[in-house]
Amino acid sequence: MALVSLLLYGGYRYLLTTDWGPAFTLFADGHRTEHFQAMDRVFPSVPVQAGADVRELVFDARPLPARYIFAGEERETEAFLVRTETTGLVVLRADTLVHEAYGSGWSEASPATSWSVAKSVVSALVGIALAEGGIESLDDPVTRYVPELAGSGYDEVPIRHLLTMSSGVDFDEGYTSSFSDINWIFVRSMALGEPMLSYYAGLERIREPGVYNEYASSDTGVLAHVLARATGMSPARYLESRIWRPAGMESDAFWNTDRSGDEIGFCCLNAVLRDWARFGLLYLEDGMREGRRILPEGWVARSVEPEAPHLEPGPNPDSHWTFGYGYKWWIPEGREDGEFTAIGVYGQYIYVNPARGVVVVKTGTDPRFDDHDHEAVALFRAIAREVGREP
Repeated sequence: MALVSLLLYGGYRYLLTTDWGPAFTLFADGHRTEHFQAMDRVFPSVPVQAGADVRELVFDARPLPARYIFAGEERETEAFLVRTETTGLVVLRADTLVHEAYGSGWSEASPATSWSVAKSVVSALVGIALAEGGIESLDDPVTRYVPELAGSGYDEVPIRHLLTMSSGVDFDEGYTSSFSDINWIFVRSMALGEPMLSYYAGLERIREPGVYNEYASSDTGVLAHVLARATGMSPARYLESRIWRPAGMESDAFWNTDRSGDEIGFCCLNAVLRDWARFGLLYLEDGMREGRRILPEGWVARSVEPEAPHLEPGPNPDSHWTFGYGYKWWIPEGREDGEFTAIGVYGQYIYVNPARGVVVVKTGTDPRFDDHDHEAVALFRAIAREVGREP
């Protein structure tokens, strides 16, 4: 037994020295801060190139609130940022950069991985494809565009129910379980070379679509394939041509792919924080950049309002969580100022407060991320009140 253990340990230590090494330590304490800004060393990726027409930001530093109220008590801002292992915090008031700070060796040049914040980007691309006619209707079944999913849990499911995490498909999002779908899909894709689309085709349905809000990353993964088929372009190229260059992003980004070369639609888009803030600014300004429309008229409003009772925030018997849901954007309970937020695991956020004209981007490596989402929103609200305009 001792010899077997020694051999296994030796094999593991060897794998850490190979190209597989970063994947084995991706979420380990002491490694997350390194890997989350270098995901091109962990998984394959494709570039998303910025253009020459950069949207300039005005720099006007302002102090953030030292304290905020959460759960009826006053808490320290700096203590929360430390407790949640914050690697970057950027705050915009309209196009003015009022705060920018980094920690744990990160800088303004660090390409922060999005995790599920990428889902909100996929939503934006779906809106553009709908306006351009590549997608005819949100009520189209996904199998109209991706026939490989016929016979699966996604067979005949309308696109809108994937946008709202209401597909009814059985997908285990348990991050701490080794054999959950969200973990096993990476094992089968990265270690065994199976296309993620094949994994989606093996999923089954457990309830009717459009009646229950249950978070399933596979819904957004399938949407990325719908986009590719509907537009004739990969999601990375579509993002580059429709948003990244027109919105004036300052730096190239990259999107991780599976071993077959398809973008991982439910996560893993990597960009500097200022560009994540520019993406939030695009939503703050109703899809416009300096008078030029980038997102379709009305798409932002549709995306950040629950369109059915099971998507409403607060205690809801037909939802898995107390935050409400739009088209890949979260609506906090007790909503203030029309706010909405994108959220990724380990503490990635793009928070938008339209009434006060504020965007907050926060990145981190927080292993207790699920416990801190409500408190993060409380801090973002305090920041918006401190640096934003009067609504």
